[in-house]
Amino acid sequence: MLIVLQKVLEAEDVARVRGELEKAEWREGTATAGAAARPVKHNLQAANVAPLAEFVREALVRHPVFRGAAHMKRMSGPMFSKYEPGMTYGPHVDNAVMGAGEARVRTDISFTVFLSEPDAYEGGALTMETLAGPQAIRLKSGDAVLYPSNSIHHVSEVTRGVRLAAVGWVQSQIRDSAQREILFDLSIARARFADANASRDNLLLLDKATSNLLRLWVDI
Repeated sequence: MLIVLQKVLEAEDVARVRGELEKAEWREGTATAGAAARPVKHNLQAANVAPLAEFVREALVRHPVFRGAAHMKRMSGPMFSKYEPGMTYGPHVDNAVMGAGEARVRTDISFTVFLSEPDAYEGGALTMETLAGPQAIRLKSGDAVLYPSNSIHHVSEVTRGVRLAAVGWVQSQIRDSAQREILFDLSIARARFADANASRDNLLLLDKATSNLLRLWVDI
């Protein structure tokens, strides 16, 4: 399930992040790639930007759609990546486990927060391999996409400009992706019924169903 999150970062937040990244030290991205992905990863990653990563992390966690879709238990990252002309990240699957020590997470959901405007670069689409064929994603700066970590995906070659993004991984309290989708659909339905002034009794039944499914599925 691909889910787009609009305005995870407001314009002033994006400007702050980009300003801090202009001062960052950039290293080869292969340092954080797994053995299988290392040969196809050609980008740069910012070093020593923990406060900036926490700023983006908090913005994600505050976003209501993120909360409804991810049911986050733990998060790894985000890390900041830069693609200059000629750089790409070939087809790969994210590692099943990311991080080290107490920061280790099982990667259920991956995310990319776009930090460059689409017209600031050419190429650089996050492309997912789906049963319906490749799906290319290029979002406005400040928007983000959630996608299954077990999917094959790649970042196409940047041919002009610079592509900046924050990427990371979520371990969900709901391990099964189909169960997460059911809960997400219920949350959307509840919000729509509430907007349509549904009765309190009907909303309460939806709340009861959602709570009981959480009791069956949640891993805390």
